[in-house]
Amino acid sequence: MVEIRDAATVMLVRDGEEGMEVLMLRRNLNSDFVGGAYVFPGGAVDEHDRHEDLDPYCLGRTDAEASTRLEIDKGGLAYWVAAVRECFEEAGLLLAYDSEGAIVRLDDPAVEERFIGHRAAIDKKERRLIEVCAEENLKLAVDSIHYFSHWITPEGPPRRYDTRFFVARAPDAQVALHDDREAIANIWIRPQDALDRGERRELEIIFPTMKNLSAIARFDSADELVAAAAASPAVPTVQPRIVQEGERMRILLPGDPGY
Repeated sequence: MVEIRDAATVMLVRDGEEGMEVLMLRRNLNSDFVGGAYVFPGGAVDEHDRHEDLDPYCLGRTDAEASTRLEIDKGGLAYWVAAVRECFEEAGLLLAYDSEGAIVRLDDPAVEERFIGHRAAIDKKERRLIEVCAEENLKLAVDSIHYFSHWITPEGPPRRYDTRFFVARAPDAQVALHDDREAIANIWIRPQDALDRGERRELEIIFPTMKNLSAIARFDSADELVAAAAASPAVPTVQPRIVQEGERMRILLPGDPGY
């Protein structure tokens, strides 16, 4: 039996000159999980994301509301906290409100330097994200992060994840900067361009990432995508199946013949 770990992934989007763009990170080539692949910021929900009372550190969504949205009994808000933490750790983008209710700005050199230290401490597990919130008088912007899709790794691989995908508009006055540890490059790219480059094998993109890129490629702007995710009444769970057909492996989705 392979343990299925809870995970959260965020599709950060912005409007570029030629349409909506999404942030993608290239995983370290030496990673033991999809090394070299282009993915969205994200990772496992760990114990540092869980807290008996996350509500005071989050704005616009309680644990009860988050759990209802994810259709679980409790602890749903930890997925949103993990999403914010992973964005900050891997991409240097912090989805949080300052004491005046605005998304925190990191374009002041002194502030940027301070938050570089916070980022390093959180990445090393020396501090929790909510401890930084308490020190800096921040609240996590969970109201602006919307649940989009739910994928469970099929049976077979040595690592399995129960992953909630979210969408959020990328913060202004912040610059994406990969951590040079888990991620070795970052790009802002139109979803369809990413799919096209994946088809040409210029970018390595795993199946769930590809399917979510296809889903968001239908939207022309970041606002349109975020609004659609916010208004979505329910998110179905997708657990693919891997089947052997002669010498080939196929991935089947719910609804496919033979699933």
